[in-house]
Amino acid sequence: MGIFPDPKLDYEEGLVGVGGTLEVPVLLEAYSKGIFPWPQEGYPMLWFCPEKRGILKFDQFRIPSSLKKKLKIYRHIRYTKNQKFAEVIRACADQKRLNQLGTWISEPIIKAYIKFHKAGYAHSWEVWEGDELVGGGYGVLCQGVFSGESLFHKKTNMSKLALIQMIEDLKAQGLNWMDTQMVTPLLKTFGAEEITKKQYLKLLLATQDKSLIK
Repeated sequence: MGIFPDPKLDYEEGLVGVGGTLEVPVLLEAYSKGIFPWPQEGYPMLWFCPEKRGILKFDQFRIPSSLKKKLKIYRHIRYTKNQKFAEVIRACADQKRLNQLGTWISEPIIKAYIKFHKAGYAHSWEVWEGDELVGGGYGVLCQGVFSGESLFHKKTNMSKLALIQMIEDLKAQGLNWMDTQMVTPLLKTFGAEEITKKQYLKLLLATQDKSLIK
């Protein structure tokens, strides 16, 4: 019997669990069930599987025309993967976001996901201009399913370039969709959509089954 309850059941505001640790086995079970931690100040650790879920199917992925016109000017940009995970997650935590006070990427989350990265499950993408880290993002790959966690930029469009590189790498690994958890205005411009929890869990299970077959 696992730590978390069946996510298919109905939960108020998608809250499936309260408390617990962020150790690697706990995070593994959570992501394998479509559950993710979302800490809130003043509360024990909170775990969610919301009724609406954001996903991005790679055959629906599109680069906004306004960005596509500018790609040529970014030919000097270079990309790396898993080279600066700690720096990327901390930059994501520091990123100022419209209509958002503070960040859910707390110090316990940062420490836990650095361990998760060292265990081989959390991955980062870095965007460089010369020797300066100007953008990036990170997420979790578990049982053939990738969950995007956060992006950051220090210069215009750099988080968008990180997302494009992330998706290109995931497609090269044979993946055809990613979990975005929610659909932000940025992700919507790239083709992200919202589906029900029932649809999401069905897709999750089907993807995990294919991963096991491989």
